[in-house]
This record gives sequence, C-alpha cells and structure tokens, in this order.
Amino acid sequence: MSISPNPNIAEIAALFGETSRAAILTSLLDGRLHTASDLAYRAGITPQTASFHLGKLAEGGLVSVEKHGRHRYYQLANSEVASLLESFLVISPQPEVKSLKQSAQMVMLQKARTCYDHLAGKLGVGITDSMLDSGYLKKDGKEFVLTEAGVQFVINFGLDLESIKRKRRSLSHACLDWSERSYHLAGALGNQFMQHFFDLGWITPLPGIRAVKVTDQGKAGFKQYFNISL
Repeated sequence: MSISPNPNIAEIAALFGETSRAAILTSLLDGRLHTASDLAYRAGITPQTASFHLGKLAEGGLVSVEKHGRHRYYQLANSEVASLLESFLVISPQPEVKSLKQSAQMVMLQKARTCYDHLAGKLGVGITDSMLDSGYLKKDGKEFVLTEAGVQFVINFGLDLESIKRKRRSLSHACLDWSERSYHLAGALGNQFMQHFFDLGWITPLPGIRAVKVTDQGKAGFKQYFNISL
C-alpha cells in the first residue's frame, strides 16, 4: 500500500466536520478572545464538552489559547484558519430561521460584521468595491494590489502604510465573502482599516454576535470617503 507524501487533509477536515467544533470555530470568527464557558453557551453544549473540543482544536493548530490567572481564553490560530472558515461558509447551506431574533441577527451579520480581523458583509464588500472603482486597488489573483493613487489615499486617510507593510502577513488579501458571494479586503491592510474605523467611532461591536453597528458618524464618513450610503 502506497503512502501519500501530501499533508493529511482528512485529519484537519475531521476537526471541522464535527457539529459542535464547527459552531465553536464559527463563533471565534469575531476575532475576540473567549472562555470555554462562553463558547459552550454559543455552541449549545456543556463547558466540559467545549473544553474537550477546544483541546482537539488546539492540538490540530486551529485555535490558540492564552492563560490569564486561572482562566483560559481561546481564539482562532491565525488569519489562514479564518479564511478557510469563511470559504466553508460560502458553500454551506443557510441555516433555517426559526425566530424573529435569529432573523434579525442574520440581517445584521449580512449588513456588516467582522471576519476575524477585518470587515465583511455588505459594508466590507462595499468598501472594497469603492476602492476598486476609484482605482485605489487592483485585483491580482487572490490578492488586491494598491495602486499609486491607493497608496496616497491610504496615507491621507490616516493609516501608517510603512508600519502595515512590515507585518509578517499578506498586505491585501482577497477574502471571499460568504453572504455577498464577492470579495472583501483582508490581510494587514484590511485589519488596519477596520481598527481605524473603530478608533474613529464609525463602527461599534454588538454584544453576543460578530455583527458591527455603523454609527451616525460612520454613515457620514463612509459616504464621504467611500461613497457608500447606509
């Protein structure tokens, strides 16, 4: 019997394939640190069961853990795991909506949400499309490329581009958006844009869900700089 020299896809796929683990991983797409108890609540399982699954996910390199005193906090291991999860969501069937609360949450997620460490949903795709239409970005395969005009726009908008370029990661990755079926800006540049929007008070996080709320100040700012009406 021959042994394949390729990485073991089945082993990593099995980690994604279990229902509770999938729910935990999806919850971690908000990019925040969570306790096992919090993730257990979100996945509808006991804290003991969540701890077991989190141990498996940590062993598989999909999540990382930080210890603070007696508590452990979990997050996705890196942006590559987040991108893979978002790709799975693109081809996954939509959940059956069983309540008004769930329906409202779906609308909020589709409008504007975090995708690990950058913006997604209609807002994330809208910002990206605006930068493409303005000639600030060009798409090159799975990457976006900043044009000369884009470099000037980023600097004028208040981002430290040289600092962003020094980060050990993709500068401007094209991430496929599961709800819009189009691409939004990820990578170090996408992350810095999102952080800047938070700092400006244009968006604020919503509790218990990875959707974000666009403030009145944000509506004016997104209209002025990206020609997006919200």
